[in-house]
Amino acid sequence: MRTVYLDHAATTPLDERVLEAMLPYLKDNYGNANSPHHLGQKSKVVVEDAREKVANLIGAEPSEIVFTSGGTESDNAVIKGVLAVSGDKNEVITSELEHHAVLHTVELAKMNGIKPVFAKAKNCGTITADAVKEVITDKTALVTVMHVNNEIGTINPLKEIAEVCHEHGVPFHSDTVQSLGKLPVDVKKLGIDFLSGSAHKIYGPKGTGIMYVKNGSRWIPWVNGGSQERRRRGGTLNVPGIVGFAKALELAVSEMDEHQKHFEKLRSLLLELMDEKLNFNYTVNGPKDKGVPHIVNLSFSDEQGHYIDGEMLLLNLDIEGICVSNGSACTSGAVEPSHVLNGIGMEEGLAKSSIRISFGKQNTEEDVQYFVDKLDAVLNRMFSLA
Repeated sequence: MRTVYLDHAATTPLDERVLEAMLPYLKDNYGNANSPHHLGQKSKVVVEDAREKVANLIGAEPSEIVFTSGGTESDNAVIKGVLAVSGDKNEVITSELEHHAVLHTVELAKMNGIKPVFAKAKNCGTITADAVKEVITDKTALVTVMHVNNEIGTINPLKEIAEVCHEHGVPFHSDTVQSLGKLPVDVKKLGIDFLSGSAHKIYGPKGTGIMYVKNGSRWIPWVNGGSQERRRRGGTLNVPGIVGFAKALELAVSEMDEHQKHFEKLRSLLLELMDEKLNFNYTVNGPKDKGVPHIVNLSFSDEQGHYIDGEMLLLNLDIEGICVSNGSACTSGAVEPSHVLNGIGMEEGLAKSSIRISFGKQNTEEDVQYFVDKLDAVLNRMFSLA
């Protein structure tokens, strides 16, 4: 059976060039980067080379880069580390559309007297600087707003939000898991104080991420237990993963324009073919033309206003060899509508009928054609049974 993978916002396949860079540190050069002997020191050198490369690619200093196990750990480490030294400031501003790595961490902080405050999203999913300005106070300890929404592809104006934060003396964190390597990310130009990133979204290895901590920021480490990462993150360094992250980010940044044009072409073709072939109504959820081109969130209904179940649509497409998502992969199996679609005010039936298509660099126009053909057949079957 033909497999068409359209779930790159969940994860991406490992780039062969990344694997090639990692292999020496999976096999022969296996030393612990904190060991004093020559094998350990060889690993330490490549880690520091990777740190410098990553820092240069995001406009940071090497001393500001901390390697982690991924975006979720980085989100946890930033939020918990800032709140631990926030004194009598007990509010965190975020949005209802954030990844659960942020939302659940903020929710858990309520046990320590922290109050979550939600900046209101626009119907397209954007969190504006004005929305943050409306809720920021002298009690705000941290503002955390993602760069690109992982379900609907909205791009948030980080620079403008950062300006509001700094006017009030509040640190600003952004989860850039869906934007790093896909959009220009320069921490100095954007004015952010903390950043989270992950390798497996950019054709790198799973289990490897970064945390950017601006020099001078008030923050204490969350993962303790060793002197690694200048005592900012305990644990033996994942040398192959770190090398893979640096290589993946280098490739993603150098090929960014090429990939963006490719995704725009695939997105346009997808919408054009659905207009031509589908006998059903579809809705593009979130931004229509100002989001990232690689994420397209769709809902479906018939002329009578009936909706189909997005989970069943996903499973039926999977039978045809097509891999898509019905929102964030981290919420797979949930029966309630996506919290993101709820957060932008979508009607429940429409929200429950949604699927997310996310393109990757290997996808072709033939993949899109195949998807639309199978989608039309599946929808016809499902609506005939509704």
